[in-house]
Amino acid sequence: MAAVAASAGRLWRLRAARAEGHWRRLCGAGPLRGFLQPASAGGDAAPRRQVAHFTFQPDPEPQEYGQTQKMNLFQAITSALDNSLAKDPTAVIFGEDVAFGGVFRCTVGLRDKYGKDRVFNTPLCEQGIVGFGIGIAVTGATAIAEIQFADYIYPAFDQIVNEAAKYRYRSGDLFNCGSLTIRSPWGCVGHGALYHSQSPEAFFAHCPGIKVVVPRSPFQAKGLLLSCIEDKNPCIFFEPKILYRAAVEQVPVEPYNIPLSQAEVIQEGSDVTLVAWGTQVHVIREVASMAQEKLGVSCEVIDLRTILPWDVDTVCK
Repeated sequence: MAAVAASAGRLWRLRAARAEGHWRRLCGAGPLRGFLQPASAGGDAAPRRQVAHFTFQPDPEPQEYGQTQKMNLFQAITSALDNSLAKDPTAVIFGEDVAFGGVFRCTVGLRDKYGKDRVFNTPLCEQGIVGFGIGIAVTGATAIAEIQFADYIYPAFDQIVNEAAKYRYRSGDLFNCGSLTIRSPWGCVGHGALYHSQSPEAFFAHCPGIKVVVPRSPFQAKGLLLSCIEDKNPCIFFEPKILYRAAVEQVPVEPYNIPLSQAEVIQEGSDVTLVAWGTQVHVIREVASMAQEKLGVSCEVIDLRTILPWDVDTVCK
């Protein structure tokens, strides 16, 4: 045992020294290089930009849905949830800390307005949160579950992929949990490290039976979230948390819907098609402008909005 411990100690010190020596090179590398490939034996790599710059570009003020109000993205989410609870007496919101408003304040004031039986906290157990939501939805009620960070959705993966997504199929459509919506803050902010920066939509993008949605703005967020809540299939709604306060625009006060599985062409172009969703829409809009200005390349920009099922026709036509 002593020999094993000594060997383990030497291995740990060697790895620590190597990690310290190559840290700067790994920091500047892409994720595949940093995780999978050894550092090169040469000198320090050239400095690399480690964050993506973007400027939020608001949508034009909508005219067709009545009175509007300036909202940031988390306020638009709150407005959508408020509309849903007011319209549907069976709707309930639950998750970690949602009763006091949530860590990002998306449910602030809803418990006071609708009561502790409709907006309530759960134990810190993502698998339990989604399983509970499936049960509520199977009874015919509207379940709106919150996973506090998308990074922690993985313990609920089995419940989402093997239970929620397949409930209708395995029962021959006798039962379903289509009135389940799972909300979760998504993506990086710049200081969230490993467990508060992930974008896990790709893990769910190949699973029939669920819908996966990521909005780019407050206006889009409210309309798409309301569509998810009213849809007859389980939905995962990822919310770009870097936009919670950075994205501000005019949003209708009354409820409205933006159709799911319909991408939006937000810039016409003739040479290249750029496709993105969520925060990255604003990044590729700047890329499209740079390509036009510096290379003379005309870029079409498409916001996919719904990742699953995605709008093949709009992208490929």
